[in-house]
Amino acid sequence: MSNGLQVIRAQSLRTRNTFGIDATTPLALRVNDPAQLPEALAMAPDALVLGGGSNLLLVSTPDAVLELANDDIGVIAEDGDHVVVRCGAGAVWHDFVMATLRRGWSGLENLSLIPGTVGASPIQNIGAYGVEVMERIIAVDAWDRHEARWTRFTATDCAFTYRDSRFKHEPDRYVVTSVEFRLDRIPRLRLDYAGIRDELAVMAIDTPAANDVAEAVVRIRRRKLPDPAVIGNAGSFFKNPIVATGLAEALRGAHPDLPVFPAGSPDCCKLSAAWLIDRCGWKGHRDGDAGVSAGHALVLVNHGHATGAQLLDLARRIAASVQECFGVAIEPEPRIIGARW
Repeated sequence: MSNGLQVIRAQSLRTRNTFGIDATTPLALRVNDPAQLPEALAMAPDALVLGGGSNLLLVSTPDAVLELANDDIGVIAEDGDHVVVRCGAGAVWHDFVMATLRRGWSGLENLSLIPGTVGASPIQNIGAYGVEVMERIIAVDAWDRHEARWTRFTATDCAFTYRDSRFKHEPDRYVVTSVEFRLDRIPRLRLDYAGIRDELAVMAIDTPAANDVAEAVVRIRRRKLPDPAVIGNAGSFFKNPIVATGLAEALRGAHPDLPVFPAGSPDCCKLSAAWLIDRCGWKGHRDGDAGVSAGHALVLVNHGHATGAQLLDLARRIAASVQECFGVAIEPEPRIIGARW
């Protein structure tokens, strides 16, 4: 094989998925140069694209996995106030965010410490602390497996919605190879999301810079979410449900402490999935090695040797109880490999 493509046989995936599911794939392909993608996919047309493994649940073992390792960062265009930056899909997301801040570019600071790769960011439309990555993406480059050609998507083409995109609806079609972002030279900080101003106050910062916001977000995330290096997890397992405003008002009337957030339309509201799950009594629950974090009801955890099927069964029972108690359907954020939700 060329330097742009490495082939590995019988590759363990235990350290390649943050749930720590024990699985071994017969074939792993590491693509250092996206130009080698057609060659790699000729060897394994149905290979699972694996980034940081932080947004998937392995219920069965894939026959082959493909990893993009390109992590280059380059400036495409710039003016006095903004810069357009292209980053390779293989870059670690948090490393990329820190690199932008070091260079004086802001806009991604609220998304600090989200696990995974840059290539995964548009697929999930990652978001945190009042910001979604779709606000900063201007283009996505990808290989179309169905038509065997390179293609480029504008932000509109990506069909972004809350934790969703066209790529998520066609998970086996496109392989994202790079993403372009429009960032600010003059910061426009987003501080209104719950907890950020309080954390900055604890840090004794009255006039924050973008890197201060990033540090505040990192501190909050480390305090709230378990470290996958310590206990297997994929971060928030369930999306916050979006429901009709009338249902949200009825639920809040019955439960005044239920957190309700705007959802971009007067007809809809977003509810806190963590609150719903916690109220159903699941926080800290454990069945064998499959459990729910004692610190955050949204986080499913692997205490050691849980299988993907056991974690999926637990997730389904949690969702069923929320539906029964509140009449609200909740859905998973991670991609489920080998089963349907």
